[in-house]
Amino acid sequence: MPDLNKILEKMRELSLTAGYEILKHYEKEIEVEYKKDNSPVTSADKAANDIIVHGLKSSFSHIPVLAEESADDLSRLNSRYCFVVDPLDGTREYVKRNDEFTVNIALVEEGRPVAGVINVPVYKELYYALKGGGAYSFIGGIEKRLKVSDRTENIRLAKSRSHYAPELEEVIEKNRIKNIIVAGSAYKGCLLARGDVEVYYRFGRTMEWDTAAMEILITEAGGLFSGMDDRVFSYNKENPENPCGFYALNKKENKLKL
Repeated sequence: MPDLNKILEKMRELSLTAGYEILKHYEKEIEVEYKKDNSPVTSADKAANDIIVHGLKSSFSHIPVLAEESADDLSRLNSRYCFVVDPLDGTREYVKRNDEFTVNIALVEEGRPVAGVINVPVYKELYYALKGGGAYSFIGGIEKRLKVSDRTENIRLAKSRSHYAPELEEVIEKNRIKNIIVAGSAYKGCLLARGDVEVYYRFGRTMEWDTAAMEILITEAGGLFSGMDDRVFSYNKENPENPCGFYALNKKENKLKL
């Protein structure tokens, strides 16, 4: 049984180091390439990926790594544990220079998240969670335990800056949601975990590295996270694409009508 506290500390450290590297690239002209799925990738994605993957493998050589910008090694499927890494979540936000991009690192055990870190480099905000140990933020030198909002009326919905979904617009209209908070990347999950929004629905394609760290952050803060089909997500799969969209809630009473 690995020492999860030790692993979480290394995940935090690597997320910060990768964040500093991303900010160095952020000050320069951003050159964008496009992958086969038409998603953007930059030198910052690759540099952050190298820092995190090398750091994890150096410290925990027995635990495989599934990372967005690394070649996949399917031998990971035989492992009880696996790191799941998005070195720069919200590359579109990064390219647009709107500051709302994150570094996501999770550890999964038997397909479920047991530790997660989300670093928001520009805002200097760090979020992390450990299964059974709660979720925390570290902002301005102060560590704070996170708890989702108690609101069940006049609820606030987190909406993506870059991913338009007509299904979401229909849900907003059908449920008469008036308070909409627009944000980028996994930062929306941080907003829910710290009590600034109550619901976050995401339609369309996402990958394991988009959701693993966010899921445990939300659930350890007392919230709910589920696939749109009401089933839990499984991680460290042969195909790392999530099977469907997802939703996150502060309370089950706020589940929206689809």
